[in-house]
Amino acid sequence: MTSFNLMILAAGYGKRMENLTENIPKPLLKINNTTLLSNTINFFYNLGCNQFVINTHYLHNQINNYISINHSNKNITISFEPEILNTGGGIKKAIKYFNNKNIVITNSDIFWDQNNRKDVINFINKFHNIKNCSLLLSKKENAIGINKNNGDFIIKDNYLKRWKKNYPIFFYSGLQIVNSEIFKNFPDTKFSINKIWDNLIENNKLEGNLMDSKLMHIGDKKTYSTYI
Repeated sequence: MTSFNLMILAAGYGKRMENLTENIPKPLLKINNTTLLSNTINFFYNLGCNQFVINTHYLHNQINNYISINHSNKNITISFEPEILNTGGGIKKAIKYFNNKNIVITNSDIFWDQNNRKDVINFINKFHNIKNCSLLLSKKENAIGINKNNGDFIIKDNYLKRWKKNYPIFFYSGLQIVNSEIFKNFPDTKFSINKIWDNLIENNKLEGNLMDSKLMHIGDKKTYSTYI
């Protein structure tokens, strides 16, 4: 397993969790006696991650304190956003903290387990070879907690296009590898990562792979309630 670094996106408000996130940030909600944040940190640490960056905004002091108490033995940097910068802006702000050009990035609302290990290892083994960006996708039937009838992407020869009607339904898993050089073409400080994806799609440069294991996406209060 190659060594790599990881950014965990944890700045959001978690509004789809409704009252559950009024006083606690979503990454600190618990499933099976562990928080979503610890689940992510421990899963990727055990795969060889040697550097973490976590972006924060909403109730950021709680995440800071949690990391200090529970993960002080790991190489973790907090990228605090006084103003929330959206996914693209948050990643761009955090680039300065990383030692490598390529960065593995995950959403903080995926509950990773050992069934995902093989898929994630196979994906991350490409870490040093990604020239632009690569996304890990899930089949609709394997995506727990994603309930929509439209897919996110189409895969053709390992490159991605936006989903179109009558194509197989694949969802973005929340895991990607990004070459930080591509952010130099985007001067905004606050923007969605979708802006970069669409630019890469237009130039046939957005890569992707399909996972075989089940994906547990804790996207809303209803899904979360089935696991506690």
